[in-house]
Amino acid sequence: PKRMCVACREMKEKSQLFKVCAGDEIQIDKLGKMPGRGAYVCKSSKCIDLAEKKKGFERAFKCDCRHIYEKLRAEAEKKKKKCIL
Repeated sequence: PKRMCVACREMKEKSQLFKVCAGDEIQIDKLGKMPGRGAYVCKSSKCIDLAEKKKGFERAFKCDCRHIYEKLRAEAEKKKKKCIL
């Protein structure tokens, strides 16, 4: 299944995106199974920065999501290091 990135607006496979879920709180859905509204961003730091600049998650969830961008950057770094090893 394809989903749209909130930053670059490209349609990509779910495996190429991070899912951020708004249930009881805004958090990264690592397994893709959490209930609640979801929004997606590419796993690149470029797209995460662009999402922050465009306020992509704030627009998707209609609430303050500033804390999620640092968590996404940390996850992107983990993925990058895992690919290098």
